[in-house]
Amino acid sequence: MPGSDTRERRQSLARSLRRDAIRATAAAGSGHPTSALSAADLMAVLLDGYLRLDVERPHAPARDHLVLSKGHASPLLYAALRAIGAIDDQELLTFRKLGSRLEGHPTPALPWVDVATGSLGQGLPIAVGMALAARLQEQPSRMWVLCGDSEMAEGSVWEAVQQAAFNGLDAITLLVDVNRLGQRGPTMLGWDLDAYARRLKAFGWAVRCVDGHDVDAIAEAYDAALAETGRPSAVLAHTIKGRGVPDAEDAEDLHGKPLADAEQAITGLGEIPDVAPRLARVPDAALHYERPRPTPRPTYRTGSSTSTRLAFGEALAALGDVRPDLTVLDGEVSNSTYTSKFAERHPDRFFEHYIAEQQLVASAVGMAARGLRPVAATFAAFLSRASDFVRMAAISRVSLALVGTHAGVSIGEDGPSQMALEDLAAFRALTGSTVLYPCDANQAAALTYLLPELDGIAYLRATRGDTPVIYAPEDVFGVGGSRVVRTAGSRDEVTIVAAGITVHEALHAADRLHHAGPACRVIDAYSVKPLDAETIIGSVEATDGRLVIAEDHRPEGGLGEAVLAALAPTGIQLAVEHLAVRSLPGSGTPAELLREAGIDCAAIAGAAQRLATAPRFAGVGAGISGG
Repeated sequence: MPGSDTRERRQSLARSLRRDAIRATAAAGSGHPTSALSAADLMAVLLDGYLRLDVERPHAPARDHLVLSKGHASPLLYAALRAIGAIDDQELLTFRKLGSRLEGHPTPALPWVDVATGSLGQGLPIAVGMALAARLQEQPSRMWVLCGDSEMAEGSVWEAVQQAAFNGLDAITLLVDVNRLGQRGPTMLGWDLDAYARRLKAFGWAVRCVDGHDVDAIAEAYDAALAETGRPSAVLAHTIKGRGVPDAEDAEDLHGKPLADAEQAITGLGEIPDVAPRLARVPDAALHYERPRPTPRPTYRTGSSTSTRLAFGEALAALGDVRPDLTVLDGEVSNSTYTSKFAERHPDRFFEHYIAEQQLVASAVGMAARGLRPVAATFAAFLSRASDFVRMAAISRVSLALVGTHAGVSIGEDGPSQMALEDLAAFRALTGSTVLYPCDANQAAALTYLLPELDGIAYLRATRGDTPVIYAPEDVFGVGGSRVVRTAGSRDEVTIVAAGITVHEALHAADRLHHAGPACRVIDAYSVKPLDAETIIGSVEATDGRLVIAEDHRPEGGLGEAVLAALAPTGIQLAVEHLAVRSLPGSGTPAELLREAGIDCAAIAGAAQRLATAPRFAGVGAGISGG
């Protein structure tokens, strides 16, 4: 049991955290003070002897991670950072102001914040990835996750609860601020801590229920959590929203609103002496990676046929030999994505996440936050389940690679539920993202080798079926590049831009038109973002504005719109046919589905012929839209 001096220090610290949370939201004229007030005691005890954090070395390998999953309670986090001397009082009062590092919900604009939070249900899943990374790195780091009771309704939380227990992640302590009230009223379970406890225990967690405003009880629960081995811990804290301000305590309709009278609220907190919390010492540690012997990149014979997904898997396994910081995660389809090749070669760095795509991406985010270079793979269509985690990963400024296989109608008989037809648009829309779509095995292997070098979110789209190998093993491919794979030089009349599977259809179309005409210039736009606009613009100018775009994707947001956006400012008068998947596909063979979608070689050849014989259209961007 802590002594009276420790108790008084922690109680005083909790009052100072409440004061500063009120001050920050009052200065901003917005924010969530009541959500911060309920968790102040949990935070005060954590800062006083438990959280291992060095203000001067925020990324020390053995540090603990504090993940504020209930990101709307950011005033509490910023008050805590002021208390430990990470920010000063002047900065505290810039909360929510333009240009401030203290954004409405936390982001890594502050070096003591590892990941962006605020989209609820993400903190615990990301902490799972952090814990897996720390275990791999042989570091003693602990993950403290402060979660709200409202977000316990999120399915992603329970994906994380299951994954943490399955992996025995005893480095995770989940603090649930059970204050009963959500945004618009009571939560699903209210103050029924026993109901939360039964659910967590059923998954194999150690659970302790406490009065969330009793600093001694909180400390005892933290001590017990630190002593647990082989399973994660949860502390369920019965708290009162708005605690410390009588008019706000357990009051509905105050969520997300500054207090009406901040000065009176602060006065009501009582005497608040200056208290310096006693952060726990971060152990001295360093990360050491042994450099294995380099292994050459796998290569494929020109003229043979291999799927780009297989080339990705084989290249990834080889890349693991030269990148000891590379980790690979899969969503229970490794025998289809071929990440199984990596798993066989580097089993300690392969992480199976089963059919839980939100957790798959969240773990990759957590690993990236600890300095690893994760590659997470599944069928491209299923990455849409984790789209919010991907969006938040971009806000978190982490660097990771996502690989989607089995994209487009070319997958064949499995039907539309398995066909990613919107993925290029989703990943193109992310801030700072890279989107790559290889058409053959040598290109796929080369681009796979680039993935760990790229900043931000990188997405590689891979095709299910075997495709002809058209590039030589020594060919070099860079981000932002493209390849002119067929040209008749000055005789070219139509430019065809394609990527992935449609590159081969475009080449067949160009062959079909070789004698009858028109002569076609075929561009493999394997880098969808950033796009090689210079090559495309030059080719379209050389072919008098005649352009066919063919993609195994919806017309909205994919390759076609990227190409047309690049051409729009040029003033080139265009005659365009944009071939894309415009109707709902069904089951069939790949050839049948490409034909039905109007993106096969016959459709491309027909589009080129129409453009070559049709009258020109006046005006920039005018043209034919078909498919």
